[in-house]
Amino acid sequence: MKVILRQPRREIEVEGVSKVADLFKQLDLVPESYLVIRDGELLTIDMPVGPDDVIELRPVISGGSP
Repeated sequence: MKVILRQPRREIEVEGVSKVADLFKQLDLVPESYLVIRDGELLTIDMPVGPDDVIELRPVISGGSP
């Protein structure tokens, strides 16, 4: 599957992943720090993904006025 990471933008190929949770483990990323998007749909950690998917990982940004 193709994974597009933001900030900085880069694309990587990942194999052997069946769920979003597996993707985070393989990339050694914290799930709470990213939004996972496939074809404009937000995915949850337990959703299946396939080898032909294009997945975008967008970092979660928080902040604002106290």
